[in-house]
Amino acid sequence: MPKNFVSNEDETVPLFQNAFLEKFTRVHWSVPLLVYVPVITLLLYRSVSGRLLTGGTITGLFVAGVFFWTLAEYLLHRFVFHYMPTSEWGKRLHFLMHGVHHDYPNDSWRLVMPPSVSIPLALLFYGAFLLLIGRVATPPFFAGFILGYLCYDMIHYATHHAPMKRGIGLFLKHHHMKHHYQTDDRGYGVSSPLWDYVFGTTFPEKKSAG
Repeated sequence: MPKNFVSNEDETVPLFQNAFLEKFTRVHWSVPLLVYVPVITLLLYRSVSGRLLTGGTITGLFVAGVFFWTLAEYLLHRFVFHYMPTSEWGKRLHFLMHGVHHDYPNDSWRLVMPPSVSIPLALLFYGAFLLLIGRVATPPFFAGFILGYLCYDMIHYATHHAPMKRGIGLFLKHHHMKHHYQTDDRGYGVSSPLWDYVFGTTFPEKKSAG
C-alpha cells in the first residue's frame, strides 16, 4: 500500500507565517458544539413558538435537514475538497482547505471545521434555504442541517482519535480510514456512506482466495 500521508502523528505544519491568521486554522473539537448547539436550540424554539407549523411538520423538516446534510457533506467532500486545480494559487487553496488534512490526518486541531470557515458556509446555506423553501420552513430544516453538520464533525474527530471498536462506529472508522490510507477517490461520506453507494464511490470488495 503506497504511503499517501506525511505524518501519522498528532502534528502538522503551519499554514500561515502570520501567527494571527494561523490561529484561525486550528480549533478544538468542542468549539463547533459551543457555537452551533445554541443555534439549533434557537431555531427550534422559533419554529415552535411561531405556531405556524404543526409538531409533525417541524419534525419532518428537521429530519429532512439532517438527511440533506449527508448529501451536502458528500458533494462538498467529493467536488470541493477533492477538486484538484492546476494553478499554483489553486493548489495552495486546496492544501489549505483539505490537502493538509490528508498529509497530517491525525492532527487533532484540524479535524473539525473552524468557525472562520463554517460560519460563512452556514450563512450561505441559510440564505439558499430561505430562497428555496421560505422563512417558515427554513428554521426547523436548517436546525436539522446543522445537527447533521455537528454529527459529521464529531464523527470525523472520533474516527481519528476515538477507539470505535464495535458496531456502526467501527464501520464508519474503517470506511474513513480506507479513504485516507487505501484510495482517496472513494469513500467521501464520513457521517454516512449512503451517497457513496448511490453514486458508486464505495470501496471494492476484497476478492476471496480460491
